[in-house]
Amino acid sequence: MQKINNEHFGQFLSQLRKEKELTQKQLAEKLYISDKAVSKWERGLSLPDISLLMPLSKIFDVTITELLSGKRIEPNTQLTVTEVESLMNRTIVLSKEEKEEQNKAKRSRKVLFLFCISFVVLEVTLMISLGYTIDSLFENLANMELLMLIFGLYFTFFTKETLPVYYDENKINVYHDGVFRMNVPGIRFNNNNWKHILKATHTSIMCIFILFPLLYLGISYISPMLWEKFQLFFTLGSVFSMFLTIYIVGKKYE
Repeated sequence: MQKINNEHFGQFLSQLRKEKELTQKQLAEKLYISDKAVSKWERGLSLPDISLLMPLSKIFDVTITELLSGKRIEPNTQLTVTEVESLMNRTIVLSKEEKEEQNKAKRSRKVLFLFCISFVVLEVTLMISLGYTIDSLFENLANMELLMLIFGLYFTFFTKETLPVYYDENKINVYHDGVFRMNVPGIRFNNNNWKHILKATHTSIMCIFILFPLLYLGISYISPMLWEKFQLFFTLGSVFSMFLTIYIVGKKYE
């Protein structure tokens, strides 16, 4: 995995800034960061967070590919397979700080996932002690809990922390990773909103995972007929709430 050349990136950034007749302070204000950060980028001492690549490309009217390459690319120029793979790798190792932030977020998701697993086990134990049979629990909870467990496993251990660069340069509302696909019409997946989507999606999945059994317990304990009548509504409503969360967060940070 290649690492982006700090000096080339900094020199190109400085060139673009001067072409736009911007000071370091003015550029920093557009990005809501300190001018010291811009100074470090241009001197090759550090690199911007990947979420800043799209704003930078818009400010300077260049593509993200050009930013990563540290040079302008003619419209008709075709990159080789090796060059494309190199650029894709660079999007993953842009900065040490971002990598540490991603690792911290992943550890938090693992802790939350293990806590929720333990909590659901306690919920099932409680319901059995209250007289609920294994068959009734399986019939009413298995589908939703298994679905949330699968989603939870994926978003805890297997999801990509960073999107490929083509998500930032195109309007894409479908995320796909192997057999996993997520289509959310109306939002554009990119590295600006992806980390927020990951956090919100994982949190909503885990909330549904532990709250759905409590919802079943509360309603069925008072009125089994009421649960039986509205079970489908509660199930679909829970799934809808997850996608609504993705949409709201995705649009907010788009």
